[in-house]
Amino acid sequence: MKNNLVTLLIIVGTIGGVASVLAQTKDLSTSPTAAAIPPGTSGARIQFAETIFDFGKVSGGEVVKHDFVFTNVGTASLEIKDIQVGCGCTTAGNWDRQVEPGKAGVIPLQFNATGFSGTVTKSATVTCNDPGQSNVVLYLKSMVWNPFDVMPSTTVFNVTAETQTNETRIVRIVSNLEEPVELSDLQCTNGSLQAELKSVRPGKEFELRITAVPPFTSNTMATVNVKTSSPRKPLLNVGAFLLVQPSVIVAPNQIELPSGLLAAGLSTSVKILNKGTNSLALSDPTVNSRGTEVRLQEIQPGQVFSLMVNFPAGFQTKPDEKIEVTVKSNHRQFPLIKIPVVQQGAVARAAKPLVPAKPSPLAVGK
Repeated sequence: MKNNLVTLLIIVGTIGGVASVLAQTKDLSTSPTAAAIPPGTSGARIQFAETIFDFGKVSGGEVVKHDFVFTNVGTASLEIKDIQVGCGCTTAGNWDRQVEPGKAGVIPLQFNATGFSGTVTKSATVTCNDPGQSNVVLYLKSMVWNPFDVMPSTTVFNVTAETQTNETRIVRIVSNLEEPVELSDLQCTNGSLQAELKSVRPGKEFELRITAVPPFTSNTMATVNVKTSSPRKPLLNVGAFLLVQPSVIVAPNQIELPSGLLAAGLSTSVKILNKGTNSLALSDPTVNSRGTEVRLQEIQPGQVFSLMVNFPAGFQTKPDEKIEVTVKSNHRQFPLIKIPVVQQGAVARAAKPLVPAKPSPLAVGK
């Protein structure tokens, strides 16, 4: 009986000790230090339900949308400042710009599958006032399916005025339809280009041969139209560009200097490229300005050259003064190549609209 009493007292003492420890722990948890907000939770905090969304199979030309939901899990107002998309095929709709703590918001993103094929991933960067992650990247994924794969969808011919021979490009057309198809009735919108069709795998794979026919005198843009027997895609369009480059290219085609007196000497270089069929020879580089020097270097024999022009300190063009760098050439069309020297004020007055589809004209003289 005595032993049992001693055991009971020991157990009661142990329980009392545990209770005392628990009481102390409770007191610590309610102290001001323990009640402080854990690190990283103060201020605005953004939390997305997901940052990647997969649309799965999408038809080419289809426009699909998804709403990315986020929550402000912080203690201050969350501001969505901006959304930058990766390319023009992805757009952001009207999103919730100000979200209070504990509230949710939505960022709608849209993807246009026109012109895409196969696995596609697009992104959008969300900029916000979350000090821990001010930029969050959202991803849209999809598998774009087209009735036909056209590879490439656009053909480009780069020729020179001296290259007066037929140039042919091959476009591969593959049907992704279960049923066999027929292609027919080729039509080209420009007579400088001709097209013919060849069957590689009957009903499934075809070869479209587009040929540029001389004379090549100017840049040409055309479309080759191909009819199909499928109602899902009754017409295929293949773009074709014929770019005619000059036989000799000067880049840049003029030397531009900052306005006013040059405080220090200035050096600049000009590349001369031979795109013709014969080897090019250059000689006798000169510049009609006292104190200015020019040096000719042949980088690739007969093909690539460099002119290094050194302007002295204090150099400045005078009103109505025509300064140019010249170099002689063995090319019969361009016996003397001229590169004008202009200062910024003159460039602004003489500037002309550029035509992106055409290469910069060659500054030459005879």
